[in-house]
Amino acid sequence: MTDGMKIREMQESDRDSVMRIFNHYASTSFAAYPDGPVPPQFFIPLREGALSAVVLEGDDGVAGFGLLKPFLPFPAFRKTGVLTYFLAPEATGKGLGSRLRERLAADAKEKGMSMLVANMSSRNDASIRFHRRHGISEAGNLAGVGEKFGEAFGVLWMQRAVE
Repeated sequence: MTDGMKIREMQESDRDSVMRIFNHYASTSFAAYPDGPVPPQFFIPLREGALSAVVLEGDDGVAGFGLLKPFLPFPAFRKTGVLTYFLAPEATGKGLGSRLRERLAADAKEKGMSMLVANMSSRNDASIRFHRRHGISEAGNLAGVGEKFGEAFGVLWMQRAVE
């Protein structure tokens, strides 16, 4: 990779960097569901059950992270995974989110999955555009199920077959 960025497995030592990125979005936008910063201990449930947990790292440290988790904990859904990824604000708009998505899709394929889903706030326009650009289409919208910053929002589900 010519820009010096690499994707590697997430480690316990990434806790502070991952939580800094996550808490930025929790505090400032609808991209993360908590309505403010979560404690460092949230790193444990964030990663819990992940089939793949990776970070995007460059010379300046962790620029983003991604997770692939089971859709539901039943054998009937073993071929469906849920994608989650966040980039540091200064890392957006550079194609790095696409790299994380591609890596997680490759991990899903390696694990025998055939379908990927993602959920996001209906007020997270950037994420909705990102997913649409990558051929991930809307599968359903749970209107008005959340509230953050005193405003109602829905949860949009999107899906795509594993390439």
